[in-house]
Amino acid sequence: MVGQPGFFDLEDRLAGLSKTGDPLERLARVVDFEIFRSELDRALGRSERAAKGGRPPSDAVLMFKILVLQALYGMSDEQAEYQIQDRLTFMRFLGLGLGDKVPDYSTIWRFREALVAAGAIEALFARFDAELKDRGYFALGGQVIDASIVEAPKQRLSDPEKARIKAGATAREIWPDRPAKAAHKDTTARWTVKRGRRKPATRRDKPEATSERSAEALLIPMFGYKSHVNVDRRYRLIRRWTVSHAAAHDGARLPGLLDPDAFATPVWADTAYRSKVNEAAIRSAGRRSMVHFKKPKGQPMPEAHRRANQARSKVRSSVEHVFAEQKARMGLFIRTVGIARATIKIGLANLAYNMRRLIWLETASPAT
Repeated sequence: MVGQPGFFDLEDRLAGLSKTGDPLERLARVVDFEIFRSELDRALGRSERAAKGGRPPSDAVLMFKILVLQALYGMSDEQAEYQIQDRLTFMRFLGLGLGDKVPDYSTIWRFREALVAAGAIEALFARFDAELKDRGYFALGGQVIDASIVEAPKQRLSDPEKARIKAGATAREIWPDRPAKAAHKDTTARWTVKRGRRKPATRRDKPEATSERSAEALLIPMFGYKSHVNVDRRYRLIRRWTVSHAAAHDGARLPGLLDPDAFATPVWADTAYRSKVNEAAIRSAGRRSMVHFKKPKGQPMPEAHRRANQARSKVRSSVEHVFAEQKARMGLFIRTVGIARATIKIGLANLAYNMRRLIWLETASPAT
């Protein structure tokens, strides 16, 4: 018969997990989550609530760490509740013992909703960016700007409903007599088409006959939102970001993404960002445009522009690694309804990415 585990059994198990390498233990060592407390209390009005008395709410920093866990591991509220109950590493990261009460999924949801209502994610992100700079991780080497679609659950709508959404009607206006349905319909996400290429099957008899140029063009319909980011070239940390619906034009976001605190002048971006307005915005910000050149209509690309684009692509590819990390490793996906909730979801993913990146930077080459 298996005996009841004792205190030392638990300590031995945790020590074993530490020995094999617990990434959350490293995160807790590198990031002091107490730096977020003042921003969280301000957003939640905790000081006012404490003065009035009543039932004390769950600790704000603990709840915020749960949101970071969700961002790192792509978990829903229900999954987060279960995994915290199930995993010793999660409990240790949160400072919970086996006898402590774990916040349930509805508590997690209400906490995040409170941050959404307060518009707190921008201030929380800025607080961590200030911490990065305090440690010497300034925005160096230039700015790399790009966008990526973050998918959301597809909507099943009739043509009249689609037309009303396109006209700007809210869910309550479209379904006034069906509040439950309205609450689950996302009227701010949009469809768009992502362009890609499918590689043809390699010829077994003549592998060399297959080329990238013969790849078949693809148009992939996607529904959701778009994450726009500015990553510094030196440390590959996200410095500025914004969120739009998926059909929004990338180039229109460039002026708002330019980082005034960046030290180097170059600004890299793909052809979607090249316009007279953006070139003027880059110049007025005292920066140097490294935006890709567009191919002239009906004419071949000038050789100098082709070579310039090729060189710029090598730099610009760094931002693709950020999106790949968030989607492939962190499972970034929008499960919620509305752009306000999508914004905090993407903002938390950006914050969690920077935390994970900081761990790597501190291990590989600490700032001096």
